[in-house]
Amino acid sequence: MKFAVVVFPGSNCDIDCYHAIEDVIDGEVDYIWHQQVDLSGYDCIVLPGGFSYGDYLRSGAIARFAPIMKHVEKAAAEGKLVIGICNGFQILLEAGLLPGAMKKNENLQFICSIETITVENNQTPFTLEYHLGEEIKIPIAHGEGNYYCDQQTLKELQENNQIVFRYKDNPNGSIDDIAGICNKQGNVLGMMPHPERAVSKLLGSEDGKRLFQSILSYWREKKSESRTYSSASI
Repeated sequence: MKFAVVVFPGSNCDIDCYHAIEDVIDGEVDYIWHQQVDLSGYDCIVLPGGFSYGDYLRSGAIARFAPIMKHVEKAAAEGKLVIGICNGFQILLEAGLLPGAMKKNENLQFICSIETITVENNQTPFTLEYHLGEEIKIPIAHGEGNYYCDQQTLKELQENNQIVFRYKDNPNGSIDDIAGICNKQGNVLGMMPHPERAVSKLLGSEDGKRLFQSILSYWREKKSESRTYSSASI
């Protein structure tokens, strides 16, 4: 399995994501500059946190038009895995790959803390190694992490089991305590907490490691099913 970590001007969690993939789960990973236009060789695309293009206009609003994003959209449509973390989540929202929008935190302050979040859906490619309802500790660091959507969209998210993570003690005012959501197909995940910063006890938590392990487990199972189907067809 091969991972791509997209780097925008202003990204600052790209190295953390790279480390979590290469050193923690022993995965193959490359940095991909935002102007690159080929993601065909990658199975999972990671949009990391940071302040892409300085977060001018709105967080993620400029990065959404980077050349690489058309190819992220293409990869998502093909069923490849895409995960946006913090600023990456904001970019996915601006690109329309996930519904909703981000507002400033309710207290109008930047929040940096370790939060307890609950696993609301453990049947996505990103959460297979978690238990349903499990409480995990993952850091957050954002000024615009107040997730918002209209009531009809919220109803659809709830009915389609697209709410993947919820805050136990909502730190930013997000509607329905939402910390992370996926698309209807389940192959695109956006989350404000930083799992790449929770991959070692030295960091205060290793609960984020299982998110990356889940991705590997999903890919291996998918490859195994593909081989079994191919053998049966001969």
